[in-house]
Amino acid sequence: MNNTLTAAEIKRRGFAAIEESLRRGPVHLIKRNKPAAVVLSEDDYQRLTVGWSAQPGMTAVQWLLAQPAAGTHSKADIDAGLAEERAW
Repeated sequence: MNNTLTAAEIKRRGFAAIEESLRRGPVHLIKRNKPAAVVLSEDDYQRLTVGWSAQPGMTAVQWLLAQPAAGTHSKADIDAGLAEERAW
C-alpha cells in the first residue's frame, strides 16, 4: 500500500488530497492506523465493472458461478495434476 491517505490528511486538505493521490493510482484510505477503503478513479472503476451484470440481490458467489467457463483444462487434467502434486 504505497499510495495511502489518512483520515486526518483528508480532513485537513479535503478532496484535493484525494485528487492528487489518484494521479498515482488507487488510493488506500487509513483510519485509526487500519486500512478502511480504497478510492478508484472513474476510469479504473469503469474498467473493473465492464461486463458486470449482477442481478439485484445476487451474491458474489452466485455471480461467479453464473460466469461462463474460461479455462482450457478439463476436470481430468486438473485431477491428474492434483494427484501428481500430492504424490511427491
